[in-house]
Amino acid sequence: MTTVNAFEDARLFAPPPEKKPRNELGQDDFLKLMIAQFQNQDPFKPMENGEFLGQLAQFSTVSGIDSLNSAFTGLAGSIQDEQALKAAALVGRSVLAVTDIGYLPYSGPLAGAVELDGAVSNVQLDVTNASGELVRRINLGEQQGGIVRFEWDGRNADGERLGAGHYQLRARVVRGTETESVPVLIRADIESVTLGQFGAGMTLNLTGGDALSLGQVYQIT
Repeated sequence: MTTVNAFEDARLFAPPPEKKPRNELGQDDFLKLMIAQFQNQDPFKPMENGEFLGQLAQFSTVSGIDSLNSAFTGLAGSIQDEQALKAAALVGRSVLAVTDIGYLPYSGPLAGAVELDGAVSNVQLDVTNASGELVRRINLGEQQGGIVRFEWDGRNADGERLGAGHYQLRARVVRGTETESVPVLIRADIESVTLGQFGAGMTLNLTGGDALSLGQVYQIT
């Protein structure tokens, strides 16, 4: 009569161990294959150094790519976390942005600035509507170098208040008999921020429906 002790009985009825999927080659598997290749190769035809180094290089490349992918995934997550913190700090603030399109609210002015590299005899601003019609020309007069701020009250040349919407502003500076165009900086309020994926940057959503990239921001106030 065959006697089976408790240990053997448990081993007999225990489920077979799960087998790992064999669609991947790990480091241990690679070393086992390499040792087996050494043991079974023809001693009169040893493996050439180039072939041996080539196999090692292939394995190292695959392993290195996996490590890089993991590192980049972690880096992308860190960048997105940093973007989220920056975005939370920007909502509700104002910016001076490099753009010539501004939004005139239902009440209040459209504000902005121009940056001068030196003294000028006059700064002129032309305001045009969506149809391209000139609705107001503003002379800021003689100005020194630096940031020159302005506000347009939303009125045309006849003193009539125009409707809310987008207007284009172009600036010129006068130096003696010469006239030169200069970039306009528009002041705008940030309502929300859209985060880019995998560190691609963020988009600032402004009052009036405009959107700017962070690279267009000249100053945050």
